[in-house]
Amino acid sequence: MKLKKRFWILCLSIGLLLFVAACSDNDNNNSSPDVGTDGEIAGDLEIQYFVGGYGDSWWKEVIADFKEAYPDVNVIEYAGPNVNEEMRSRWVSNDPPDVVYIDGAGSSETQMVEDGQLMDLTDWLSEIELEGGDKLADSFIVKPANYDGKIYSLPLVFDTWGTWYDKALFDANGYTVPTNFDEFMDSMAEIKAGEGIDPFVTTGQHPYYFLRGMLYPAFAAAGGEELLADVITGKEGAWSSDQVLEIMKRVEKMVDEGMFDSGLGALNHTQSQMNFLLHQNAFIPVGFWLPNEMKNDIPDGFEFGFIPSPMNAADEKYAIVPDLRPLAIAQEADNPDAAKAFVEFVFTREYASSFSEHTGAIMNLNGVDLTQNENVPGYLTEANAMINDPDVVQIYEKPHPMSADLETPIGNALISLMLGNMTAEEFVEEAEKAAAEYRAGLN
Repeated sequence: MKLKKRFWILCLSIGLLLFVAACSDNDNNNSSPDVGTDGEIAGDLEIQYFVGGYGDSWWKEVIADFKEAYPDVNVIEYAGPNVNEEMRSRWVSNDPPDVVYIDGAGSSETQMVEDGQLMDLTDWLSEIELEGGDKLADSFIVKPANYDGKIYSLPLVFDTWGTWYDKALFDANGYTVPTNFDEFMDSMAEIKAGEGIDPFVTTGQHPYYFLRGMLYPAFAAAGGEELLADVITGKEGAWSSDQVLEIMKRVEKMVDEGMFDSGLGALNHTQSQMNFLLHQNAFIPVGFWLPNEMKNDIPDGFEFGFIPSPMNAADEKYAIVPDLRPLAIAQEADNPDAAKAFVEFVFTREYASSFSEHTGAIMNLNGVDLTQNENVPGYLTEANAMINDPDVVQIYEKPHPMSADLETPIGNALISLMLGNMTAEEFVEEAEKAAAEYRAGLN
C-alpha cells in the first residue's frame, strides 16, 4: 500500500510540474506572442480595407512588399466593397482586426472614436520619420483629424469632393464651366435647354455625397472653417443660422427650376455615375475616384473635367474641403507592434506616387511631384494644380468627419429637400432638431 501511495504521489507531482511548466510557457507566449526567434516583429496581422473606386491593386502591392520586409508576419486581409458590414460584428464584440482603412459606406471614423474603438496615436505620430528623415507629422498635406487634442487616425488619402463634367461636351456646345452658384444655374439652364436633360445628378441612396460634395464647400465659403466645424459637430444654432439657410435656399432653387434628376431618390452611387457618363446628366458631385471606378464604362470621346463645387456666392472663391481617408489601429489590436510597423511602412513618398498611378487620386503627403510621373492621369495633375492655386481656390479643413449619428438624419432631410418634399426652412428646422438630439446623445 505504501508503495502504491508513493507511486501515485510521484505521478501527481510530475503532472503538477508539467502543468506549471505549460502554464509558464503560455504566460511567456502571451507576454510576447508577436516576436520571432530573431527578435523581429512576427505573428498574425489582420488588415481591413474597403475596396471601392480606388480598387485594390495599390493595397496588393504594398502588402506584398510588407510581407517581404517582415517575413515573420502573417498578413490576413479582409477586403471588399462590403467589408465594413462583414466586419461589424468583430468590432462590436471587441475582437477587431489590427489595422483598419476607414472608407466606404458603413464606416465612420468619428463614430469609432466616440465608441472607443481606435488607438490613441498622438505620441507615436511624433516619433515617425519618412525616408528623408523629415517627420511624418510635418509632412501631411492636411493634418490628421483632431479630437480634443488627440489623434486616432493618420490620413492616408487626400481626396476632395468636386463637380465633374464632360469637357468634350462642353467644348463642342460652348457650355459655361461655372465658377460660382449664379453661373452654375445659368450653365444648367443652358444644358437643360440644349440637351433636354436634367442637368444635375447625385445618389439619393447615399445623400452624404451631396452633403459633403456640395454643401460643405458652400458652408466653408460662406462662414469659413468656424461654420464648417459648427455644422459638422452639431453646435447649437449652426444649422438654423442665416448663412446655412441662405445656402439651403440655393438648393431649393435648383429644385424649383428642375435642375435635379427627378429619379435621383432611387439611384445608388454607381447608377448615378453611369447616368452621368451616358449624358443623361451633365454635372455630378464625386471624389477623385470617379474615373478609376468607372474606367470600364467610359464612352469613347468622354473627357473628364473637374471643378470645385460651384455652390459659392459670386464674390467668393471656389472652396475645397479635403475628404481624408485614414488608416487607424484598433484599440483592442492583438498585434499592435506589427500594426504600427505596417502603418509606418505605408507612409512613404514612393508609395504616394504609386498610389496616384494605381488610383488616380492623391496620397496625403507633401513633396510628391505628380508632373514627373507620366502614368498619373492628366485630369489629376490639372486638378492638383488648380486646387493649389490660392488665387482660384481656398482650401478649408474640417476638424473631423461628421458622426454617422448626425449625418444620417441630416441626409434623410436632405433627400426630402432635393425631391421637393420639404422647403429650405423646413430643412434647417429638421437639421437643428437632429443636431440637438445628437448633442443629447453625447452626454
